[in-house]
Amino acid sequence: MRRLPVSLRWKFALTVTAVCCAVAAVLGVLVHNAVAHQTVGEVRKDAGKDLDTALVLFEYGTSREGINSVIDPPELPAPLRQLVHSGRRGSMVGTFHGRSVMWVAAPANGQIMAVWSPYGSTRRALEDFDTAILGSAVLAAVVVALAGLFLAHRISRRLTTTAAVARRITAGDLDARVGGSGGRPPGRGPAGHDEVAAVAAALDSMAGSLQSRLQAEQRFTADVAHELRTPLTGILASAELLPEGRPKEMINDRLRALHRLTEDLLEISRLDSGAEHADLAAYALGPLVERSVQATRSDTEVRIITDTVVETDRRRLDRIVGNLVINAHRHGRPPVQVTVDAPPDGAPTVEVRDRGPGYPEALLRHGPQRFRTDAPGRGKGHGLGLTIAVGQAGVLGIDLRFSNAPDGGARAKLQLPRHPEDGH
Repeated sequence: MRRLPVSLRWKFALTVTAVCCAVAAVLGVLVHNAVAHQTVGEVRKDAGKDLDTALVLFEYGTSREGINSVIDPPELPAPLRQLVHSGRRGSMVGTFHGRSVMWVAAPANGQIMAVWSPYGSTRRALEDFDTAILGSAVLAAVVVALAGLFLAHRISRRLTTTAAVARRITAGDLDARVGGSGGRPPGRGPAGHDEVAAVAAALDSMAGSLQSRLQAEQRFTADVAHELRTPLTGILASAELLPEGRPKEMINDRLRALHRLTEDLLEISRLDSGAEHADLAAYALGPLVERSVQATRSDTEVRIITDTVVETDRRRLDRIVGNLVINAHRHGRPPVQVTVDAPPDGAPTVEVRDRGPGYPEALLRHGPQRFRTDAPGRGKGHGLGLTIAVGQAGVLGIDLRFSNAPDGGARAKLQLPRHPEDGH
């Protein structure tokens, strides 16, 4: 059977309450035993004195008036009667004429001399005392549980804030910090010197270090790509001066590939730095996708099931669709099909599908990785097309998901925001 999840605050509160109840139970038993032993001992002591007096008076044949003594009473408890018959004296709680009494008995010339003392008030006092102990224990447990819940809530809230910041960092928000989340900055003041604050400070430090390294990497990539652009442009122009022939075609082909790689690196650098902003306008989705596919100059079928108007950046959407189509032709197998649909009760979608071996598991789990296209059967390449598509989709607020079709082939699906004035 599946266990229900329990939050940390409730675990903490329940643990504190359980410990409090256990301590209260142990203390209650100890106090009850001590008070009961003392109270019953006093009653037994007084009854024992009366028994001694009754034995002396019985020995001298003097009247025992004023002493609650009885010879061989039938109400005497059987264990106490057997004890006296063995020649010893003892005491035991029992009844006499329907009342609760403390019996004290001893041998007296072959008979049993018994003295009784009222025990009802003593029993009621012990019961009242036990009730007071139980009430105090319950009250203490409730107070401790509320205090534990309050403290656990404070700790849990701080941990929840730290976890939320960690998720924001995982999602790419490297500016997120626990110390800047509206709470007390870690490490300052009395509340900042504990383990939770240490974890928060370590997370902030990790995020800062990671941000610095990523920014350095982005600057390096942008600088390298920018520095390569100028000489590459010059080399491309110089290559055009070479004599016509196969060597010129090979050189121009490699130079154009290197030039595209440089442009892709610059684009990724801008996307990573957050410097890209969408220029939104209203477009009919179907014709826009058709033009994007035609620009790839590939044999791709475009199916428009239902058209609609969307608010997007045409240049960026061209980049996304173009990269997905090129990737499908380069690493998949034909036929490659692009489907446009705009259901009345859902978001407009654009799906790009091929009939190849499908996306690798690593891509489906972690998303596109730069310079990595090592899936068996999907060929090789510099692997920046899908990364750029994901980055541009993020700029446009488009949900881009990768999956493999049940009957084979890779499938990339775009979900676009509908135009506010669209009547569907």
